[in-house]
Amino acid sequence: MRRDIGSWNRVPAVVHARAWALADRSAALPELADGETGLAYGNGRSYGDVCLNPDGDLFFTRGLDKFIAFDRATGALECEAGVMLSEILDLVAPMGWFPAVTPGTRFVTVGGAIANDVHGKNHHVAGSFGHHVASFELLRSDGSRLVCSPEENANMFAATIGGLGLTGVITTARLQLARIANPFMVVEARRFRSLDEFWDLNARAEREWPYTVSWIDCTAPRGRGLLLCGAHAPAQGPLPAFSERGLAVPLDPPISLINPLSLKAFNFAYFHKPTPRGKTLQHYAPYFYPLDAIREWNRIYGRKGFYQYQCVLPPAAARAGVAEMLAAISASGAGSFLAVLKTFGARPSLGMLSFPRPGATLALDFPNHGEATESLFARLDAIVSKAGGALYPAKDARMSPEMFAASFPRAEEFSRYVDPKFSSGFWRRVHAEEPI
Repeated sequence: MRRDIGSWNRVPAVVHARAWALADRSAALPELADGETGLAYGNGRSYGDVCLNPDGDLFFTRGLDKFIAFDRATGALECEAGVMLSEILDLVAPMGWFPAVTPGTRFVTVGGAIANDVHGKNHHVAGSFGHHVASFELLRSDGSRLVCSPEENANMFAATIGGLGLTGVITTARLQLARIANPFMVVEARRFRSLDEFWDLNARAEREWPYTVSWIDCTAPRGRGLLLCGAHAPAQGPLPAFSERGLAVPLDPPISLINPLSLKAFNFAYFHKPTPRGKTLQHYAPYFYPLDAIREWNRIYGRKGFYQYQCVLPPAAARAGVAEMLAAISASGAGSFLAVLKTFGARPSLGMLSFPRPGATLALDFPNHGEATESLFARLDAIVSKAGGALYPAKDARMSPEMFAASFPRAEEFSRYVDPKFSSGFWRRVHAEEPI
C-alpha cells in the first residue's frame, strides 16, 4: 500500500511504495526485488528527507522497543533500536543514570540517535552520541548480521555512526550511560546583548559548566540572547516536586503563526522575561527538552511546514561567519522563532559522516515561504561555504551535491559501506541521482 509519509518539519511529505513494521529483532528484513530499496524509519523526528525514501520502502523500527539488559552498577544498557530516549529516561533516571549525550528532544529512537550521531549541550566535554555507543548489531539486506564496535567490524561501525541509516537496520545497541544523583539540574541563565559578549561569556561558561547552549534573537541587529548553563545537581535533601504539564497544538492553522510581527513580540518577551539571579534547581525535562512539553508543536508553522537550517563553522571563521549570517537573515526580513547557538568541542567524531566538529553551530527554523526561503538559504550556504563549514543532514531538506561534498570529505569512503538495497531521498539528492 502506497503511503504519504513526512518528517517532523513536514517538508517534504513523499509517497512511499510500502511501509513494513519490524517487531522481531531476530527476523529477516522483507525481501526487496531488483531496483527496490528500503530505509529504516524510527520516530520520524528528523527534519527533511534523511528518514524518507520516496517511492521506495520504509522499515518502521518503533516495534523494536524492548530492553535487553541493564547493569545498575555500571550504567551499561542494552536495548533494541526502536526504544526512545524518553523510555530510557523513564527507566534509568530514577536509578541514578542518564544518557551521556542527548539532543533537544527525548522522542528519538536509539537507532535514529546513532544513525544521525546526535549531539547535545555537552559536546565540549562529552562529544557526540556515538562516543557512548559500545556496540550495535547491524542487519543487512542480504540477511547478514554484523556486531559492530570500535574493535569489531570497526569500519562498518564508523560508517554507521552518523551514516543516516544507509548501511542497514540497527537492531540492538549497547550504550554507556552517565551517573546522576537525582533528576534535577543546577541551572544559571546569563543574558548577553551582543555577539561579542556571547563569545566571551560562552568561553568562560564552557570552562565551568558541562552543559551550555544559547538562545539568540535573530531580530536584534547585534545578536542578543540568553546563555543557559547547566550541571546535574549533586545529592542533597528534599527536592522540589515536578509535574510536566503538557500543552498541545490542536490543529493545523491555514497559515504559519510565525511571522515578522509574532517573531518580534516573542523574541522581545523571551529576552526580557524575568530570570532568577544566580543558580537555581530545575528538573531535567524543561532544561533539555523545553519543546517536548508542547505536543505537535510543528503545527504552528502551518500546513506548508518549515525548514530547519543548521550549520557548523570552524573556530577561525565562527565569529565573523555567525555575524554575517545573522545580518543576512535580518536583511531578508525573515527571522527564526527558535535560534540556537553553541560551540562544539575538539573531540573528533567517530563517524565518517558525523556532523559535529570543532567550531560554532547555529540552528534556525524558518516557515516555508517557497522561493523567498530558498533565496535566503542560498545566501546562508554561500557564507557557510566561504567559511569552510558544513550543513547537518538530519536537519536538511535541500542541500546541494556540491555543499554535501564540501561538508563531508569522507563521503566517498563512506559510500563503500552503503547497503546496496538501502537508499533515501537525501542520499539520492546529494548524489544528483534520479528517483527510484
